[in-house]
Amino acid sequence: MSAVILPTAHIMSSAENKVENSSTEEEERGKKRKMSLSSCGVCGSEEAKYRCPACLTHSCSLPCVKKHKEVSGCSGVRNKTAFVTLSQFDEMALLSDYRFLEDTGRFADGATRDNLVQAPRVTVKSKKLASNARKMNITLRFLPITFSKSRENSTFFLTKEKLFLWHLKLIFPQSSSEFTQRRVSDKQTLKQILTSYIHPTESDPVTRQKLKMYVQARFDHVKVFMKVEGRKANSVRYHELDIEKSLRDNLSYKTLIEYPVLHVVLKDHWKDYPLKGPAKNDKVGQEKETATQVSPSPQRSPTTGETNISRTAQEMEPPPQKKAKRGDEEQEEGEITDSSDEDDKNIPCD
Repeated sequence: MSAVILPTAHIMSSAENKVENSSTEEEERGKKRKMSLSSCGVCGSEEAKYRCPACLTHSCSLPCVKKHKEVSGCSGVRNKTAFVTLSQFDEMALLSDYRFLEDTGRFADGATRDNLVQAPRVTVKSKKLASNARKMNITLRFLPITFSKSRENSTFFLTKEKLFLWHLKLIFPQSSSEFTQRRVSDKQTLKQILTSYIHPTESDPVTRQKLKMYVQARFDHVKVFMKVEGRKANSVRYHELDIEKSLRDNLSYKTLIEYPVLHVVLKDHWKDYPLKGPAKNDKVGQEKETATQVSPSPQRSPTTGETNISRTAQEMEPPPQKKAKRGDEEQEEGEITDSSDEDDKNIPCD
């Protein structure tokens, strides 16, 4: 076989064409780059390489990016829901919207798979506790399990003994201290419960040091209050509990949310805990208030001879008032009505 020998001139011309094409491409790229990017908007001396997604400010380096965020307060995060005119809507804007919808669907799907969202509001345990509390004239309500107060509640009921073991929180406001006690028997008196906290000799030494103001005070200078549930935030009231009575007796005919929270207050601060006043009962069979009217003496008509009674007395007579219904009570100011209370009364106890 004979080798094909190309002329030297042809080889040189092809090489020159390649060099010229590459140079022209580089020039075009340089022109496009200079047209698309301007100088740095922070320092102004270097060619810009980056653009802020939020405010579209050009920058050349990482120090300039950080300086831009510090000076302008820009977050650097693109606003995914910003309005884009139809003339500026391009493929990048379409892709951005598509990814935004994908992220939204992903978050929605993750929320439906969350165990806390799918969990029921009332569990079997809470139903049992509420039913047994209702038998003791205690209204027990529960929060959703996502609340921290619901998760920390350790209240338990012993069916055979018919005994509540309460999760109890004690607040000592004059010492800025809070204590949580688990499985407290409802047969214990409040004095027995407070003995382990504020007794001069029988209390815990560490606790006694924290509650020095309470330890120095006498028991008759200490009162226990519990917040009245179901009231407005600007009308807070409290129940005054009897220290000598048991926890069950003190909680009777009261409403609890999850577990009892007791405020132990010294004598000088009792006025800061206003008590709930008794409901104002409507008087059954209230008598009508009638004003005694002095009517003029009957006059005889000169023509007919009949007696004409003046109408002024009838016009001055007040209209009859409707009698109040039996058993109705006026709502105390600041109290929030709860229709579920009436429903609980109609539910038969187990």
